[in-house]
Amino acid sequence: MTARHPISGPIAAAALSAIALAACSISSTNDAPIVEQSRTATAPHVAPSAPAAAPAPPTTREAHDGVYVVQSGDTLYSIALAFGQDYRDIAHWNGVDPEAHVRVGQSLRVAPAAAEESAAAEAIPVPMTPTGSVESHPLTPTESPAPAPAAAATAPERPNASASTAAAAPAPAPAQPSAAEPASAWGWPGTGKLLERFDETHNKGIDLAGSVGDPVWAANDGQVVYSGNGLRDYGKLIIIKHTDDYVSVYAHNNEILVTQGQAVKRGQRIADLGMTGAPSPRLHFEIRRRGTPVDPLTYLPSR
Repeated sequence: MTARHPISGPIAAAALSAIALAACSISSTNDAPIVEQSRTATAPHVAPSAPAAAPAPPTTREAHDGVYVVQSGDTLYSIALAFGQDYRDIAHWNGVDPEAHVRVGQSLRVAPAAAEESAAAEAIPVPMTPTGSVESHPLTPTESPAPAPAAAATAPERPNASASTAAAAPAPAPAQPSAAEPASAWGWPGTGKLLERFDETHNKGIDLAGSVGDPVWAANDGQVVYSGNGLRDYGKLIIIKHTDDYVSVYAHNNEILVTQGQAVKRGQRIADLGMTGAPSPRLHFEIRRRGTPVDPLTYLPSR
């Protein structure tokens, strides 16, 4: 039986920034950013015994006015993944060490404060194009200032309606890509056949078959926000942030070929397929939108 990935919440947040793929207790950068238990591996039957009571990790994360209250099992990584942020940005906004542990009940800002956004906007320099030097000289007795043009004093009697309309109409703004429909930008992360489909309860992504050493490719342009093996059941893991809304996850790699902070392009080889944390060679792939797992097959091109 194949292992599943029931990640709740963050890689819901950055399993994707390690970014929060699950809700595990915050730890150092060597710990994976997500914290949700993923996949259930087949185990030999054992006579039932009274299970020890354990607090369940949070399944949802909500922020009020950009502030989130830490729940049991949260890590800075998992919180970042849940809200589609880089864990280092959250650390900066809250004045904490990125390596620090978070405490249950602690309030953390998970979005930049309005004042900070405003200051950043004001700090953007406006480019000025030089127009050359200007010469000036005093008027001689025979010179006098040129009269103002008559048009400036008297408005035209009947302006051309079409001309004034054209002058008043602002230039159309350039079309912006839609974050809600990024399907055309995504590519398959591997060539293997589909082993497991997306299931909101049992598998937060899809699993592709393959052989150890097969290439694993970035599914879209972005920046590596996590690479390591700190998340249980995901093996060697890579998380890539593509936009403020989207991150992708690549699990069970044999070798990781990129480093945290590295910019990658769609189709770039980022790892060798493996079976770390899995019962057989495979690539577990997730796409998360604003921290919520979505079905990758609705984003990937048909093949």
